[in-house]
Amino acid sequence: MSLTSVWVQTHSDGLVRADQVIGIEEHQTAGVRDTPTHWLLDIVVAVPVGSGFREGWNVTALHRTLVQTASAPHGASVALARLLAQLDVIGTAGVVHVEKGNAGASGADGLSASSGGIRFRFEPFRGPVAEDRSDAEYL
Repeated sequence: MSLTSVWVQTHSDGLVRADQVIGIEEHQTAGVRDTPTHWLLDIVVAVPVGSGFREGWNVTALHRTLVQTASAPHGASVALARLLAQLDVIGTAGVVHVEKGNAGASGADGLSASSGGIRFRFEPFRGPVAEDRSDAEYL
């Protein structure tokens, strides 16, 4: 089983399928003018992205931000990697939500992880209900 049925919620881009994640990064941004720096927790997606400029073409890995914090999210990348590994073993389907703060109860089935002020909570998809008919006879 792979993570083809598990999705990760990004900060502003929507959902990324977890089997496309090839890296998890914590990094600090540079402050602009008099603004403070902040920290980003990003996933790196297995898709190259390019940008052009007069002197040439630059190709880098595609990053998607999961959360932005004021302090370093120490250990958050390992916590997310651990949760994804657990989900891969049990072969489930659903969405990993990313939230600021370690507080709060774990997911309904106990699949959550917290570290560095970041909480990852897995919400499984609802199974089909017996009354939901989508067979050819019904349609």
